[in-house]
Amino acid sequence: MTKKEKAKYVIDELEKCYPETPVPLDHWDAYTLLIAVLLSAQCTDERVNKITPALFKRASRPQDMIKLSVEEIRDIIKPCGLSPRKSQAIYDLSHLIIDKHNGEVPQTFEELEALPGVGHKTASVVMSQAFGVPAFPVDTHIHRLMTRWGLTSGKNVEETERDAKKLFPRELWNKLHLQIIFYGRSHSPARSPKREIDYITATIGTKKALEELK
Repeated sequence: MTKKEKAKYVIDELEKCYPETPVPLDHWDAYTLLIAVLLSAQCTDERVNKITPALFKRASRPQDMIKLSVEEIRDIIKPCGLSPRKSQAIYDLSHLIIDKHNGEVPQTFEELEALPGVGHKTASVVMSQAFGVPAFPVDTHIHRLMTRWGLTSGKNVEETERDAKKLFPRELWNKLHLQIIFYGRSHSPARSPKREIDYITATIGTKKALEELK
């Protein structure tokens, strides 16, 4: 199969598997999504969803978050890992959102990525899921599967994002990146993928990926 044929196959199969794509992180607006995505760095979405109710009960708006101390934020989010850095970033970005953006989460990549603790992937998730702007956030699942399927070289996430955007129609990006994540979690784990479960890799995987299937 050519890369274009593989991409078409992936789109069709994932649409069958995941016609609905709810955002895995619990949130109700752009700010709570931004905080949840920031907390998800090197932490599972499941764990984040257990932590955010306590945090958002205290502060679900930047105006409330800055009333907490960095230490108070850190105590709440500690189970997510990297809590010293994340708590400082949450506190600082909340101040900036108030001071520079009238209390509203900015709606451009440049402004989002200028916020403390917000990298390109986090900005892409917020732009796509909160504001509906086409983006293709690349996490470990997407990077792994795009590599296994021979759709990118696997050198780095930046190249994976560029290749995904070239191969997949722009209007599908926001849904498709979630579909790939869901498939990675349920069908194609990092270790010991199973041939009978990971059927997409079994069909279009690279030679190396096929050898890894058990």
